[in-house]
Amino acid sequence: MSDVAALKQFVKRYKDLKNEIAKVIVGQNEVVDQILVSIFSGGHSLLIGVPGLAKTLMVNTIAQALGLDFKRIQFTPDLMPSDILGSEILDEDRHFKFVKGPIFANIILADEINRTPPKTQAALLEAMQERAVTVAGHHYKLSLPYFVLATQNPIEQEGTYPLPEAQLDRFMFAIYLGYPTFKEEVEVVKTTTTDVENKVNPLFTAQEIIDFHHLIRRIPVPDNVVEYAVSMVGKTRPDSPTATNLVKTYIDWGAGPRASQNLILAAKTHAAIHGKFSPDMENVQAVAHSVLRHRIIKNYKAEAEGISENEIIKDLF
Repeated sequence: MSDVAALKQFVKRYKDLKNEIAKVIVGQNEVVDQILVSIFSGGHSLLIGVPGLAKTLMVNTIAQALGLDFKRIQFTPDLMPSDILGSEILDEDRHFKFVKGPIFANIILADEINRTPPKTQAALLEAMQERAVTVAGHHYKLSLPYFVLATQNPIEQEGTYPLPEAQLDRFMFAIYLGYPTFKEEVEVVKTTTTDVENKVNPLFTAQEIIDFHHLIRRIPVPDNVVEYAVSMVGKTRPDSPTATNLVKTYIDWGAGPRASQNLILAAKTHAAIHGKFSPDMENVQAVAHSVLRHRIIKNYKAEAEGISENEIIKDLF
């Protein structure tokens, strides 16, 4: 099958996938789109929102619809790295045997990731970057495709440990979840307080998702779009000659080269799901907020004056 035919098929399969997810998830259309864009781009996502917005249900539903193996890890202050990665135990023959932890799945939901200390958060780093883990000197490959979808409570809440910048940078997207509209909430209450259970059918196989990853990477990108993405990221760095006034005033640290890579990859996927054979500047802008908002570090002045990351990113356009 040619790449053009494969892309057309991808658009149809994507619509079917959205319809399947909508059986369980009411509204949150944009959030579901962003999670799926990051998955088909091969990236991880950080979901930020207050408890009770069905983040766990959303990730579980998406995993079921994609036909992928799913595990949930509840992060708590006493969670240890071995609770995530697994550990070696002595079997009945007095040989060491490795017992795999919950990190060995296709989709990991790292629930309330900022509730656990940095040592345990760091246990995810190698898995997210290398798609492998090292335990007791042994290297274990994780099965592909592999995605970490982490949820984070707002930093202001009691008992949270802010994620280090190095780990934040491993997430392709940071996605904000808001409260549902009145109409959506009425629909949620109606559908969840009856005895009817909506079953989600798996529409993909793991291999098909890997094939779509390769297809999206083969999508050509015009030089001017790549330059636009790189210059947008360059503008987030306060010491850059192209930095905007908002960046110079309110930003301590800008985004690194991984942001430029993720902007282009996500723009390719965004173009593909809308039936386009090549991304343009509009596709870059469509994914810019999710790619950049966790990679720019605001200073105290921005916090004091209530300047949001979204305002600063919009100014880059």
